Amino acid sequence: MIRTVDELQGKYDELSKMVQGYHMRILVCGGTGCIANGSLDVYEKFKEILHKKGLYTDLKLIQEGKEGVGISSSGCHGFCEMGPLVRIEPEGYLYVKVKAEDVEEIVESTVLRKQPVKRLLFKDSAEKKEFLKEEEIPFYRRQTRLVLKNCGKIDAEDIRDYIVCGGYKALAKVLMKMTPEEVCDEILKSGLRGRGGAGFPTGKKWKQVLMQDADIKYVVCNGDEGDPGAFMDRSVMEGDPHQMLEGMIIAGYASGAREGYIYVRGEYPLAVKRLQVAIQQAHEWGFLGKNILGSNFDFDIHINKGAGAFVCGEGSALTQSIEGFRGMPRPRPPRTVEKGLFGKPTVLNNVETFANVPLIISNGADWYLSIGTPGSPGTKIFALTGNINNTGLIEVPMGITLRQIIFDIGAGIRNGKKFKAVQIGGPSGGCLTEEHLDISMDFDSLEAAGAMVGSGGLVVLDEDSCMVEVARFFMDFTQRESCGKCVPCREGTKRMLEILEKIVSGNANIKDLQLLEELAEVVKIGSLCGLGKTAPNPVLTTMKYFKDEYMAHVVEKRCPSKVCKGLGQLAIDPDKCRGCGKCRKICPASAIEGKTREPHKIDITRCLRCLACIDACPFDAIREE
Repeated sequence: MIRTVDELQGKYDELSKMVQGYHMRILVCGGTGCIANGSLDVYEKFKEILHKKGLYTDLKLIQEGKEGVGISSSGCHGFCEMGPLVRIEPEGYLYVKVKAEDVEEIVESTVLRKQPVKRLLFKDSAEKKEFLKEEEIPFYRRQTRLVLKNCGKIDAEDIRDYIVCGGYKALAKVLMKMTPEEVCDEILKSGLRGRGGAGFPTGKKWKQVLMQDADIKYVVCNGDEGDPGAFMDRSVMEGDPHQMLEGMIIAGYASGAREGYIYVRGEYPLAVKRLQVAIQQAHEWGFLGKNILGSNFDFDIHINKGAGAFVCGEGSALTQSIEGFRGMPRPRPPRTVEKGLFGKPTVLNNVETFANVPLIISNGADWYLSIGTPGSPGTKIFALTGNINNTGLIEVPMGITLRQIIFDIGAGIRNGKKFKAVQIGGPSGGCLTEEHLDISMDFDSLEAAGAMVGSGGLVVLDEDSCMVEVARFFMDFTQRESCGKCVPCREGTKRMLEILEKIVSGNANIKDLQLLEELAEVVKIGSLCGLGKTAPNPVLTTMKYFKDEYMAHVVEKRCPSKVCKGLGQLAIDPDKCRGCGKCRKICPASAIEGKTREPHKIDITRCLRCLACIDACPFDAIREE
């Protein structure tokens, strides 16, 4: 256990010397994505072969004076589609799509002969070259990884790795050299805004809790992350949990709290496990518990697992759930800073926000202000998915443009297709178009365009995407996840979904479009919580920027992208049709005409689209267009 700041400094020096004793270190990605692709088999194969060759060692053996090769399981690198990923240090080589059968070659070539295995290197089709090091790959080269700096480069379940990287120095600084007021002022000066989506100034929130006259206060970390396709917080919890814990402890000191809670999705078992390990290690090393670093400051952290309710990502619903009640939003005021968890003043931020705090304290507010934009300093983590060549987790400076993200980091649209839109901010986010490619990706600019930073999800859509169906898909999600407490959200989203389903099935009219827009405005204005207020965003933005597609569906009864099955037309391929007549006989509307042994035709005006003809055709000659 470390009891003083001097002991902490000594431990840095000791561990740094130990790590330098590694002849080489192999880091196998242990993030959820890579595990799903077989990284645990790769990890075990490395251990087996290194042991067999007498090369394996660990920090304990290095402490005894033995040199060797270390093998660790790291957190998520972000480039999940290329997994399993293996990083070789100190060379910095990154191998992609590694299989257990590749391990022997890596050991023979890279570990023993210092030669890279070229077939396992990332090859970029645009630049037509292979890249040795992770930092050279265009996907990483154009990022600014601050919060994610350690992810993929340290053992997420070993506190010593975090300490070697400067971990808990920020905590020592605030406990020994700063008052709670000074910490709040430094965070406020940095301009850090909540990364959970709302963008509220973090330092202002902390100071409001500090000023409350209460015997008990709490710090709560929102790790619920219920948006489909978003895994930013999960990556931090899995890959660098101590950085988030350090931020929470500093928040507790700054606000006068003595207890913290992490609310994490129950669907994140690996994140829960690594958080449990990190909390236990922080206790053992003296960073949690009583009299932290001899400062007379006490702080402890608990984990609460959510049950998969999207609405529990909303602050007041989250605190209700921790208290053991059904997670439902409550009216404000009182605000969480006044009456939050168990009715006490509460600091509530998300994982990414807390993970920024040690960086700001260590490097200073002015350093943080030098990154991003004046109104939105720092970086933001986004989950880049959809019809794009490079998908994964990225961290970029606030103020970067969509064009830079999609065409530089993401390497453009798949299969040479044309970019159409990007859905940003999760299910409640808006859709932006080609005219927004050069918009600044910050809180205020996105809000002005009808979108929002939100959860940080970025779904890229190509020319073949139907924007009406996109709106229907996200409305279906938000409607099912509505807690049902307030009428505008409960009933409004349901009616909106019904209209959207009428549109994509070809049964809507102009009045339905008018009603859809009116309902969207009512839900936006009248809903109780932020989730309900933003639920109509996908509909409102697609109606604004893709009105022609809505009109085509409603007036012309066609889907320009040929996605909506309810608006597709059936046709018979004359080259495949043998004129057997089976489709003609089974058609209930007598919409198929033709002579025996000659190609048949479908009368579109009479076709009911029952699809019976497709099932009846033995030559696969009937298709939807």
